Amino acid sequence: MFELSHLRCFVAVAEELHFGRAAARLNLTQPPLSRQIQLLEHALDVRLLDRTSRSVALTRAGHNFLPEARRLLRLAEGAALAARRTASGEAGALTLGFTAASGYEFLPRLIKAFRAEAPDIDLVLKEMVSTDQFESLAAGRIDVGLVRPTFNRRELQSLCVVREPLMLAAPEEHPLATTPEVRLADLERHALVTYSPYEARYFYDLVATLFASAAITPHYTQHISQVHSILGLVKAGIGLALVPRAARNLGFDGVVLRPLDLDVGSIVELHAVWRPANANPAIATLHRTLNRLADSAAPA
Repeated sequence: MFELSHLRCFVAVAEELHFGRAAARLNLTQPPLSRQIQLLEHALDVRLLDRTSRSVALTRAGHNFLPEARRLLRLAEGAALAARRTASGEAGALTLGFTAASGYEFLPRLIKAFRAEAPDIDLVLKEMVSTDQFESLAAGRIDVGLVRPTFNRRELQSLCVVREPLMLAAPEEHPLATTPEVRLADLERHALVTYSPYEARYFYDLVATLFASAAITPHYTQHISQVHSILGLVKAGIGLALVPRAARNLGFDGVVLRPLDLDVGSIVELHAVWRPANANPAIATLHRTLNRLADSAAPA
């Protein structure tokens, strides 16, 4: 079987039609160059060149083989480049887990920025709740997760990529819908739609802690896991709700989001998490993008 070095030597001689010039082009002397051509012809069992002491010419077989030899060299060079780019994190594939709420604002920004930086990395997206993402990270089914900070796992590294305030969601006809800034005390006598203590534990604990710190006993009418479903119930008049600011991007008709007069304890966080033991070099490329986006993660 012939080798790539044989092809390179043949292509050089075929293009120069002169062993001396071909040898200089390849930084070789003529004897090893001639030997490479002989080995190629022996492997193919065909004569590729007619050579005399004065001239070199391609045989009919040589003419037909030349474009194929060039194609094989281009394929080999492309494969080598692809391997190098994958090893450096410039190409390859990366699987990203994300929560539904992260898709309202941050995920689209991340995808756009990452595609601009690494257009040759295939990004595979998987929507799942935070607990499922932790299991998938451990099992190697995803490379990076976008989760709520409800974890304490030493095997993971994390980066806070979003910090945003909670806002009050109210039907547009509700009296609080026109209030410039709502206080928690204003909600004490109103029906509220809140989060499931199981599927949305992070938001459930955050809201419950806020009301407890204000010594308010809220009147919950429903416990729902997803923000978009909560907004639908708010629109239907089931109750008010506290939602992350990114919910503005859902554009629910008939629902108004108002600022809340709350302290820093009301800030909602989103973290990117990954296993340091994961050898996928594309993670480092995504990490650079995440760091740039995290620079603007502070709430307005």
